[in-house]
Amino acid sequence: MRFENQAELGSGIYTLPDLANILGLKYYKVRRVLDEYWNKRLTTNFNKKYSWNIGNSKAVSFHTLIEFYIFYQLKEAGVPTQAILIAHKELSKQYKMPFPFANSEILDKMNYSGKRIVFVLPNDDIVDLDSTKQLNLSFIRNFMRKLDFGENNLAERFYPMGKNNSIVVDPKHQFGQPTIKGTNLFPRTIFNLYQKKESKKFIALSYDITLKKVNDAIEYCKIHTA
Repeated sequence: MRFENQAELGSGIYTLPDLANILGLKYYKVRRVLDEYWNKRLTTNFNKKYSWNIGNSKAVSFHTLIEFYIFYQLKEAGVPTQAILIAHKELSKQYKMPFPFANSEILDKMNYSGKRIVFVLPNDDIVDLDSTKQLNLSFIRNFMRKLDFGENNLAERFYPMGKNNSIVVDPKHQFGQPTIKGTNLFPRTIFNLYQKKESKKFIALSYDITLKKVNDAIEYCKIHTA
C-alpha cells in the first residue's frame, strides 16, 4: 500500500493547525502526537515519516488525520497511550499497511472483553490493549458512521458533524479542506457573511444552496473555529 508522506493530489494536505481545527484538538497535542508517536514510534515497520514539510510547517494526509481522531477517541475512553501504539504497530505489520486505524475491517473488529480492549487479527490472534477499566467501544462504531470507506476498506471521506450535516472532508476535493457537500464552498465563506449580518435566505440564494446547507456551515464554524 502507498505510504502518504508527500503532497499528492487526492491524498489531502493538512497542516497541524488544519488537524487541530478539523478534529477540535489543541495544536500542541497534535504536534506532540505527530512528532513523538507517528514520526518516531510508529515508523519502524516502514522506515518513513508520516509527515512532510511545507515551508516551515508540517503536513499530513487524510488517512493520518483519521488515525489521529481514532487515537484521541481511544485516549479519551481511557486506553493507555502505550497500548494504542503497540496495537497500531502490530496491526500495521499484520495487515501490511501504514494506516490500520483508518481501515473499516480493522475498526469493525475492535472489541472489549471484561476489562480488556482487544483487536481480533485475521489469524485469530488477539492484541490486548490491557485497559484499566471496562469500556464499551460503541463510540468507535458511531465514529465509523461519520466515514465513507472505499478501495481496500480505507476511509475516503469524513463528515465531522455526522452525515446529517453537509460539511465533508474529502481528500479528493479542495485538497481535503472542509467544504459544503456538492459544492466548492468553504463553510467559512458562508459563516463570514452570516457574521456580517447577511440573512440566511440571502446567503442561500446568492450561492444557490439550500437553507439547510447554510445552517450546516454556520453550525460547523461555531464549533470548529481556528
